[in-house]
Amino acid sequence: MGKITVETCEIEGLKVITPTVFDDERGYFVETYNYNDYKEAGIDQVFVQDNQSASTKGVLRGLHFQINYPQDKLVRVLRGEVYDVAVDLRPGSDTYGKWYGVVLSEENKKQFFLPKNFAHGFYVLSDYAEFAYKCSDFYHPNDEGGIAWDDPDLNIDWHIPEGTQPILSEKDAHREGIAAFTKKYRS
Repeated sequence: MGKITVETCEIEGLKVITPTVFDDERGYFVETYNYNDYKEAGIDQVFVQDNQSASTKGVLRGLHFQINYPQDKLVRVLRGEVYDVAVDLRPGSDTYGKWYGVVLSEENKKQFFLPKNFAHGFYVLSDYAEFAYKCSDFYHPNDEGGIAWDDPDLNIDWHIPEGTQPILSEKDAHREGIAAFTKKYRS
C-alpha cells in the first residue's frame, strides 16, 4: 500500500483516507483513487457513478441517503473546505443514530468513505467549495430520503458560526428527524 493512509473512526465502517501527495516546484500530484490500494485497505467497492457539486459559504447539503438502493460513497473536496458528516442508519448497528464528522479540504486532500446505509451531508466552511463523490450504485430519484440536519436527537455540531443560519434546499429545510425515519423504515 503506502500510497494512502487509512484512519478508522469510532463508528465501524467509516474511514478517513489521506493520500500521498507528491509536491515540487511545479505544484503537486496525487492519485485520488486506485482500486488495488483501496481493496488492500478494506474498501473493496466498485464505484459506478461520480458526482460533483459546487456551493458557496454557508450552504448545508444533507442529510441524504438512498432508501432501497443504498450507496457506498467516497467523498472529497476539490476546492475549498467543508465539514462532512455521516449518520449511521444501519439496521441493528450498535452505533445506530450516531454521527461522525471530519473536515475535508483542498489543503488536507482527505477523503471520507461511507458504507451503505449512512445518511450524508456537509456544511461549506470556505467562501466556495467544489465537492466530489464516487457512488457504488446509480442515483434513483424516486428513492431519495433525508433526515433533518438540525434534529435535536442527533445533536450534530456542524461548525456553523453562532447566529448564522445555513443555506438549505427547500427539501432539506423540511425534513423529519431520525425518530420519524426509524418509525417509518426500521420498525
